[in-house]
Amino acid sequence: MFDYRYHALSLAAVLLALAVGLVIGIAIGDSSLVSSAKSGIVHDLSSELSSAHKQEGELHQTVARGEAFTNALYPIAVHDLLSGQAVGLVFLGSTSDQVNSLVRDAVTQAGGDLTTVVAVREPLDLTGLADEAAGTHYAALAGSPSPAEQQLVERFGMLVGRQLVSGGQLVEEELLSRVRNRLLSAFDGQLGKLQGLVVMRSQPTEMTAQQTQALSAFQSGMIDGVNAVGVPTVGVELTSTEPSQVPWYEGLDISSVDDLETTAGQAALIYALTGSRGAYGTKSTADSLLPNIGGTATQP
Repeated sequence: MFDYRYHALSLAAVLLALAVGLVIGIAIGDSSLVSSAKSGIVHDLSSELSSAHKQEGELHQTVARGEAFTNALYPIAVHDLLSGQAVGLVFLGSTSDQVNSLVRDAVTQAGGDLTTVVAVREPLDLTGLADEAAGTHYAALAGSPSPAEQQLVERFGMLVGRQLVSGGQLVEEELLSRVRNRLLSAFDGQLGKLQGLVVMRSQPTEMTAQQTQALSAFQSGMIDGVNAVGVPTVGVELTSTEPSQVPWYEGLDISSVDDLETTAGQAALIYALTGSRGAYGTKSTADSLLPNIGGTATQP
């Protein structure tokens, strides 16, 4: 049966659709209306962009003032903390002129002197070391990589660590001086008694499993030897260092700084060399940005 109400509603819907389409068509065809809308949008975006640039400029000024304040305060904060103290720098792996310069500047700023900079050769030349150690039980260093030999390498590392911070003036015929050319790939300064030691380790690469084991035994033994003497030891790296060596430093119970290239990192290094213990910097492994000097640690 034909329904007039349904027919009427259908006609109304069609007429409404035609009306809406007509309005939209007129709006699209009206260039002045489109231009006006476009101008409004551009104006709003320009205003927002201008506001963002203003805020960015203000933030840059705030950061610059903060950096200026920090740089001015830093010399006061570390003044004479290392007065008259001799500090050493050991590279376990690749050397870095940047790290050398940063450590030297920090130690000098605090009144100390970077007297010894060495780099341990990788992989270890166990045969050459054994030859130089002839007449001592370390002449067996060139043996097969059994657990006993690994223990000997570790004990050798401990002796080297002790002699490094004690100026070589220990027993066993000043072994460090005898094996220096075979053990070290770089040496600058002089052997002498140290009041602090900075360590920069690189992840070992392109070595056999036996070479890696021997190097690991030597490195851990060397740090243990330094710790046995009681000299503050600090492991350092740059913010960009990958993979981070902080877990390795923590595993050997020494303090660490993971942002050495920053003013905060250099300040943390100085305080760690004076005895503060912890992992400092901006990475997730850090305990705090700076040591707890004034009673409250500064979180990263």
